[in-house]
Amino acid sequence: MKVDPTDKQIREYFHRSYTAVDGLWFMKVEEMYGFEAALQLDEEVWKVLPKIQARMLKAMIGSDNDMVGLRQAVLIRLTLEGFEFEAEEISDHNGIKICIKRCPWHDLLLKSGREGLSERVGDLICRREHSVFASEFGDIDFKRESRICSGDEECTLRFVQTAEQL
Repeated sequence: MKVDPTDKQIREYFHRSYTAVDGLWFMKVEEMYGFEAALQLDEEVWKVLPKIQARMLKAMIGSDNDMVGLRQAVLIRLTLEGFEFEAEEISDHNGIKICIKRCPWHDLLLKSGREGLSERVGDLICRREHSVFASEFGDIDFKRESRICSGDEECTLRFVQTAEQL
């Protein structure tokens, strides 16, 4: 029997596998070594994975190391991971503001009954993930102004090119 999955089915398969392995890995490390050790190891992973993702997206879209390239790549990454968001440019292409309305990672923690961990995980991992991703596009500052995991209605992210690069 030959099965030809659709592109959508293939994407869904890998997306679910990606999110499942992230959660399973964390929970197994937590079972063996405790929450603090799992969070520390998770942070180490998120010091590397965003570099891989950024470099892959840069190659796929042929972008440069600048704010325009970051904007394209981060919007693709957020879309692929299932975030609901709005984005706007800040002052003549030297920055981008992203308002995340729904975070799939936060949703997974809620669904699994681990909402109490969302703020702690989100504080450390999201900060690390976005700042590392941005660093692959040059000297770009990353700031969070609000976070869903801490009770805000949305996550507000700002990426701004530093003065030296303007």
